Amino acid sequence: MSENHVDFDFRLDGKAALVTGGAAGIGAAIAAAFARKGASVAVVDLDQKGAVDTAATLPTDSRGFRCDVADPDSVRGAVDAVLEAFGRVDILVNSAGVALLAPAAELSVKAWDATMDVNLKGTFLMCQAVGTSMLESGGGAIVNMASQAATVALDQHVAYCASKFGVVGVTKVLASEWGPRGVRVNTISPTVVLTELGRKAWDGPRGDALKKLIPTGRFAYPDEIAAAAVYLASDAAGMVNGADLLIDGGYTIR
Repeated sequence: MSENHVDFDFRLDGKAALVTGGAAGIGAAIAAAFARKGASVAVVDLDQKGAVDTAATLPTDSRGFRCDVADPDSVRGAVDAVLEAFGRVDILVNSAGVALLAPAAELSVKAWDATMDVNLKGTFLMCQAVGTSMLESGGGAIVNMASQAATVALDQHVAYCASKFGVVGVTKVLASEWGPRGVRVNTISPTVVLTELGRKAWDGPRGDALKKLIPTGRFAYPDEIAAAAVYLASDAAGMVNGADLLIDGGYTIR
């Protein structure tokens, strides 16, 4: 791409995007942002009705699909359905995730496994299924949702931190292997994001204490994460590959 052809509007016209965890929260914000930039969006979620309802609110030709990202058969079926509906996938965002928290000495194996299944294995399975189609079609952009918990240790987050550190590792390997073939892979690592769940989880003294540790003094808004996803998915980010974009107000610099 020549410097004279960088689109500073970060348009996504004519592109098809698949967003997991797209029925609510960060995923829904990203789906809406992509659609506003012109992309058709496959909203993929364990909650099929939520996915369909979210897709119906988007201004482009978008549709909802059910998928359990931890189940290889469900992933394959969902990706095949999306490819049949849209013809291709140009952008993949892995936003589906769980946070099952407990002190490390008390965390159950069930909670550990569930965290790894959704956050790490689910991200890999979606990358593999969609990425192979991108490689065949000659290119694409993948954005994996990591976390500030992929950079620093957080109390009671042993499984969550391990899964998100893993997501960054997977992303870097895919970026190395697939970058030469036209597929860019990056991560976004937010602090607490004020989704409906985020507001409930961090309301009160616990949230106030955490905000004091963030140089900007506040948590992030979903659209701030979506804005970063738009950039990373756009052609303007053609030289961004294997990066981890921290959106944490400076929390991890201290």
